[in-house]
Amino acid sequence: MAGKREQLEELLAPVVASLGCELWGIEYQTHSRNALLRIYIDSEDGVTVEDCEKVSRQVSAVLDVEDPISGKYILEVSSPGLDRPLYKLAHYQRFAGAQIEVRLRLPLDGQRKWRGLLVGVEGDEVVLRVDSENEYLLPIDSIEKANVIPQFTK
Repeated sequence: MAGKREQLEELLAPVVASLGCELWGIEYQTHSRNALLRIYIDSEDGVTVEDCEKVSRQVSAVLDVEDPISGKYILEVSSPGLDRPLYKLAHYQRFAGAQIEVRLRLPLDGQRKWRGLLVGVEGDEVVLRVDSENEYLLPIDSIEKANVIPQFTK
């Protein structure tokens, strides 16, 4: 699926950028009958419902012409939200200092799910501080899914 996701990002990033938004990430999942294409967009000014509608219409038109997905699919366009997913090293760099949840493709030290402070990035590895003493280097390719944990202050 990574190849399909990369193909879709390459096709759709310029379309989204032309509408004044950033293509934050793409999730592409196939199901028995239909596929789901979820596109996350972001903007410095935030993302409105109108932004999502505008991007959805334009992306839909491009997908109809280019036809990169065979069969039926559902298209969703959304903001990344407060618990935004992290896909690229640049996302991890941008959210250094935030609390994140990470699910690895394969266990590291006997566990796949991790929670901690995103310290930053070293090369192609994400630095995660799990407690005040232990830091782990997680290769970006080993991360299946990662999300920012929203922090609410009183």
